[in-house]
Amino acid sequence: MDPTPNDPRRWLTEEVLPHEAALKASRRSHFPGIRDVDDIVQESYLRLLEAKRQHDIVSPKAYLFTTARNAALSILRRPQIFSDEPVTDLTVPGILEAGPDTAEVLNRRQEIAMLMDAIDTLPPRCREIFVMRKLRGVSQKDIASRLGLSVQTVQVQVARGAAKCAAHFRDRGITRR
Repeated sequence: MDPTPNDPRRWLTEEVLPHEAALKASRRSHFPGIRDVDDIVQESYLRLLEAKRQHDIVSPKAYLFTTARNAALSILRRPQIFSDEPVTDLTVPGILEAGPDTAEVLNRRQEIAMLMDAIDTLPPRCREIFVMRKLRGVSQKDIASRLGLSVQTVQVQVARGAAKCAAHFRDRGITRR
């Protein structure tokens, strides 16, 4: 049986998979905090194939890279629920050490969730720049270099992101300022 021109496997093999090495390198350089780039790539392939079923994709490479960026950002937005430390490495004194009580922990988690909601409302490019600067601590100069922007543009986007997040909080009665 010859593959038809609309065969998703052929399309994936010919139009998408040749970009895998560049995609992995790009994700590693733009998101060094994400350990398993292969998970992002696989998630991107799934999303791409689902989108292909719905509509024609004119530029598979561009769609793939954008999808992978969005998948990486969603991983970064997710709060870490489990520790990276194996359970066998935990010691009883470490568990019994004085630390924040349950109310403080829950309050902190709620604050993080509200911040992530505010960040999710930002336009994609603004969100990307804001996350890199405010959450990842990347310098404005490095962000400008990575994204091919001027430092001034990065400054403006960070300021806009902060203003929109503040407005998001005000609109929900979280803050009065």
